[in-house]
Amino acid sequence: MDELQDAAGAALARMTGAQAGAVTHCVAAGITLSVAAAMAGSDPERVAALPDTSGLPSKVVLPAGHTVDYGHSILQDVRLAGATPVIAGAGERCAIADIDAELAHPQTACLLLVSSRLVRGEPVDLSEAVAAAHRRGVPAIIDGAAQDMRVRELVATGADLVLVSAHKYLASPTAGLVIGTRELVAAVRAHEKGIGRSMKPSKEGICGVLAAIEERDSLDVAAWRQTQEDKVAFFVERTNGLPGVSAAAVADSAGMPFTRAYLEIDSAQTGRDAAAIARALKSGSPSIWTIEHGLGDGQLILELVSLDRAEIETVIARLTEIIVA
Repeated sequence: MDELQDAAGAALARMTGAQAGAVTHCVAAGITLSVAAAMAGSDPERVAALPDTSGLPSKVVLPAGHTVDYGHSILQDVRLAGATPVIAGAGERCAIADIDAELAHPQTACLLLVSSRLVRGEPVDLSEAVAAAHRRGVPAIIDGAAQDMRVRELVATGADLVLVSAHKYLASPTAGLVIGTRELVAAVRAHEKGIGRSMKPSKEGICGVLAAIEERDSLDVAAWRQTQEDKVAFFVERTNGLPGVSAAAVADSAGMPFTRAYLEIDSAQTGRDAAAIARALKSGSPSIWTIEHGLGDGQLILELVSLDRAEIETVIARLTEIIVA
């Protein structure tokens, strides 16, 4: 397993431009282990003591809008390491000064930032936030779970650790990727002999990551991006003619290189609102799932990255059946 981790770490460093990399069970595990690494380093006694953080810096600063929930709260990932989350700023706005004020606490272990479409409020400049942490001598971690195609950009912020998913767009078996400085990546791996024992990747997962990196190395990203844009443009053109539907292609809010289809639903014309249409799509055969965070605003959001033309035609036909019926 150590040899597999070494091989994966070398491949991740080549792919991302970082000093080192490691594989965890998933990104949630990566968050917990990165926080543990920031608090306890690689010291065996400290590794064995967690989640008891007596005598350790244990405050983890997060901007308020970055306290995301992706099935459970990111705050629980922090607490699992024995750390205490400290929220900076407010949900709608967190200034660098707000972050700096919380980083000044003598017990601060790290700054945790999130790059995701789930982030709320005004964007936080990640590079400026990382620089603020470093001025205080505090490591900075970026959770970029679904942002693997932007990983070089995230590493370029100067973050000490960047976390991305291997099983989303990289399409490996389930795994999380921890990328960053040699010292902190080594500390993350050290915690496999502590609280990370239950969060370690399988040998199959690491081999899958290596295979997925090989596939990514051969990808023509410009051609791939054009394919995604063509799929969304086709979908938008076909659905814009449906009664009560206004469709548009919208770029990923966190900067991934593709668009999604956003359908504004006028329930007065369709006879049912966006949530009802989403339920009808999900309950049919095949079951069609939409991104649900826009339903309250009358939006159906569809990501088509994993679909081929025939599957997109199926989605269009089902939407037509639901709306026109």
